[in-house]
Amino acid sequence: MRPEFEHRSANNSPGSLVVMAEPKTRPTDADVQAFIDSVADEIRRNDARTICDLFEKVTGEKPVMWGTAIIGFGSSNLKYASGRELDWPVVGFSPRKANQSLYLDTHIAGYEELLKKLGKHKTSKACLYVTKLKDIDIAVLETLIERSWANRHTPKTVDGEET
Repeated sequence: MRPEFEHRSANNSPGSLVVMAEPKTRPTDADVQAFIDSVADEIRRNDARTICDLFEKVTGEKPVMWGTAIIGFGSSNLKYASGRELDWPVVGFSPRKANQSLYLDTHIAGYEELLKKLGKHKTSKACLYVTKLKDIDIAVLETLIERSWANRHTPKTVDGEET
């Protein structure tokens, strides 16, 4: 595919041509189960299977590999303050080396209250990090996924800097 072109000058104002890169994180035909099977740590691999099953149960969608390391469910369009748009899974996760990175909607009703009930976790601007499923309340995680999925038709705008 050809990258998009945008006219900008050297100081990023309209006038000169700048190549906009294609996003690397997009849906692929890669085998989700093979990816999960490749997770080296047995506990993290088994947790990834459980998380995948939970996402599939809640969303009713089949898992899809996004890029090389994210397992996503559904697709939504994110709009950045800069005007850039990006397709991204509605919800998803990635079994990383240190933890499971969960991609949920952080703007759902009761998000902070649910996090207080979840158990051992960390958060960032857009991710929820869980080291071991045995350290969290799965029912609370299921509620977070349900509310994120239910909010999927709400237009998504990402304020501030692009990440």
